[in-house]
Amino acid sequence: MEGTTMMPSDNGRGDTALAPAAPRPGLVVSSRTTEGGAVVCTLAGDLDVETLDSAAELLAELVARRPTAVVIDLGEVAFCDSSGLNLLLRTRIAAEREGLELSLAAVAPTVMRVLELTGARTVFTIHESVEAALPH
Repeated sequence: MEGTTMMPSDNGRGDTALAPAAPRPGLVVSSRTTEGGAVVCTLAGDLDVETLDSAAELLAELVARRPTAVVIDLGEVAFCDSSGLNLLLRTRIAAEREGLELSLAAVAPTVMRVLELTGARTVFTIHESVEAALPH
């Protein structure tokens, strides 16, 4: 069963059988450019080692465009592991090298906890909403 994660389950008789694990939600990645020239990258789902590639590609592309600002909307991120955090940190550094303003917006509580526990919260500009993060 290639590609299927199996988890032990109890069949009611005390025997343990393998049953398919619940599917992971994955990550939906999208972007839009505002009238002012800023780009908003919206991530929804799990930001982890298994889902990271599409977000990494898009964020690198957005920074390379050199917009007026980059806003990463994290309001719909359900889970973020260390590789997701690493991507956010790498993107911040890449934006800084290009002289771009990068902000995190609408940060979900699960992601905020990771940022706080690791001390990474102090290196990001964080706004309550995407609108608040956009340059005025």
